[in-house]
Amino acid sequence: MKKLLLLILIVTVLVCGCTIGKNKGNEGKGQPFPTEPPKGEDLDPLQRQIEQMSIDEKIGQLVIVGLDGYEMDDNTQDMINKYKVGGFILFKRNIQSAEQTLSLINSLKKANTSNKAPLFIAVDEEGGSVSRMPDEFVKLPTSRAVGKIDSEEFAFEIGNTVGFQIKSLGFNMNFAPVLDIDSNPKNPVIGDRSFGANPEIVSSLGTAVMNGLKTHVISTVKHFPGHGDTSVDSHVGLPVIYHDIHRLKSFELVPFKRAIENGADAVMIAHILLPKVDEQNPATLSKTVITDILRNEMKFDGLVITDDMTMGAIVENYDIGEAAVKSVMAGADIILVCHDSQKQIKVLEALKQAAIDGVISESLLDEHVYRVLKLKQKYDLKDETIESVDVEAINEEISRMLNKYYN
Repeated sequence: MKKLLLLILIVTVLVCGCTIGKNKGNEGKGQPFPTEPPKGEDLDPLQRQIEQMSIDEKIGQLVIVGLDGYEMDDNTQDMINKYKVGGFILFKRNIQSAEQTLSLINSLKKANTSNKAPLFIAVDEEGGSVSRMPDEFVKLPTSRAVGKIDSEEFAFEIGNTVGFQIKSLGFNMNFAPVLDIDSNPKNPVIGDRSFGANPEIVSSLGTAVMNGLKTHVISTVKHFPGHGDTSVDSHVGLPVIYHDIHRLKSFELVPFKRAIENGADAVMIAHILLPKVDEQNPATLSKTVITDILRNEMKFDGLVITDDMTMGAIVENYDIGEAAVKSVMAGADIILVCHDSQKQIKVLEALKQAAIDGVISESLLDEHVYRVLKLKQKYDLKDETIESVDVEAINEEISRMLNKYYN
């Protein structure tokens, strides 16, 4: 009997030993947290693309710039060929007519075909007082006028119509809608750009416009964490708001929370100082605001874009290159530099140097680039040109939509 038990024990040890030997090298397969990041063929396509990008290509994706005039110039060409910027924003100074706008955007896309990532072509098209569209288009109402009608259906159609209009010209990103609550009558910069003074109206109508835009282009809601209760124009100086986090959560952040819950793709950060939240840094440069509040507490994992870094709130108080680095470190994915090619170059070179020096780690840089490319992939952006734009058909659609609600 003892011999039989001994024999069984020996056989068991041999079988287990063989099994262990066969599985060697496969430990951890199926484990949820691998000890090393995936490499090679295990990478998703975007990770693989980022691995193959140069530092200039990566840094370029973190910047959207403006340009001068109605046509491309040498500075614009450099932004594409040398600095490989992630996109452009057009203003009224760039828009003369529908055909000229289409031609300019087509030329930007053609120039970028040698680069691996397509361009964001952005615009501030809010309707009303902030409109960049050529004069031959029928004008759209202000957000305040939309708020007075207080119809989510109407708000969605406004967004859908604007999205269709700007996509017809070649744009693929709109810095709208405004989710600021018009709570301060002395506010010099928001006013009728807001849907109203009530958080619920701003939340419902702003989200509806956002969803309407998203049927055609990328929508970027703004200006987080809320520019409605300021009395200083951030184009000129740095506004200060003395609300604490409890007030923000119960008022200013309400529309942004609704938008995030409804799939917001991008959020623009305002140049405002909130001393009771971060006494040192304006929101654009604040890790507390961008990472702790927006990303961690509000669970937003989309694209974070700064407001224009050439505005007085930044350039009157900070070195623009240092501010750009600080903003990226705080959690911003894209630095918006709308004016002055020298300032644009300073931002690009400051970001590159910070990456070379390790101030911006490779993993953080890749994380920001991943979000940029992920959104471009989601909307299937391509640098494809558009042959023509039918202004008459667009105007008929705008008029039909407006007549439905105003008559």
